[in-house]
Amino acid sequence: MEWQTDWGLRGRMLVTMLLLGGLYVLFIGVLSLYFQGILPILLVMGAFMGAQFFFSDKLALKSMGASEVGESEYPDLYRSVRRLSQQADLPMPTVAVADSDVPNAFATGRSQQTATVCVTTGLLATLSADELDGVLAHELAHIKNRDVAVMTIASFLSTIAFLIVRWGWLFGGRNRRGGGVVVAIAISLVVWVVSFLLIRALSRYREFAADRGGALITGNPAALASALSTIDGRMDRAPTEDLREQAEMNAFFVIPITRGFIGKFARTHPATERRIERLQALERELAGR
Repeated sequence: MEWQTDWGLRGRMLVTMLLLGGLYVLFIGVLSLYFQGILPILLVMGAFMGAQFFFSDKLALKSMGASEVGESEYPDLYRSVRRLSQQADLPMPTVAVADSDVPNAFATGRSQQTATVCVTTGLLATLSADELDGVLAHELAHIKNRDVAVMTIASFLSTIAFLIVRWGWLFGGRNRRGGGVVVAIAISLVVWVVSFLLIRALSRYREFAADRGGALITGNPAALASALSTIDGRMDRAPTEDLREQAEMNAFFVIPITRGFIGKFARTHPATERRIERLQALERELAGR
């Protein structure tokens, strides 16, 4: 299938990043009225952002207990990723496997050249070959759209408010003009709420875009729809302890963990039913060509 640039996704990424950028420029500007030494804070935050950008892939894999695998260990998986990467016109990504009963997959890496596609052993044991291709293509679509880098940066920005508030409590005593600490806390809360909503909205749309991109890579929207339904059904039977350990990776999974308060409150994906409906509509669209 011919790959089509999703200008809706590009537009939402641009608007979201501009809004986030403007929000944080305003945030730092207001804080500078109440606290001295903003420049050192910015330098430290810049260093943290750089570290996360360059090492987030390793941290994500480590948090999942995943390890890189070779073709001799998982020949079928490796061949599928290579074939789909060629169809998507992407460099061959690193392939990793996490030993987990929770059926899921995610992509990580700051660029198309440094990307990794990771699947769990639970996913390999659950899906058929066509369904697995659909999920792998979905992850490759994330790489194609550069979602991983954008979401890593955007998600990092949302933590600045909390870190500055924490430092404000430590250093704000030196400059309490006009109740500076209280003002900083109030501003930080507003900044976090706005950025949280912006990032979650962007995250949900990128899943729709990756579903469409994955279906175009394989030419088989029904396979991905079937995989999403299968994984979603298996989530209810996944070990609760395993779910708690993996919940921090929600934004990157093909299907999020929605059990418990955190999973429902911090929803990063559209409802599975809506994703399947869109894939079914795409299948009808392709069949009518």
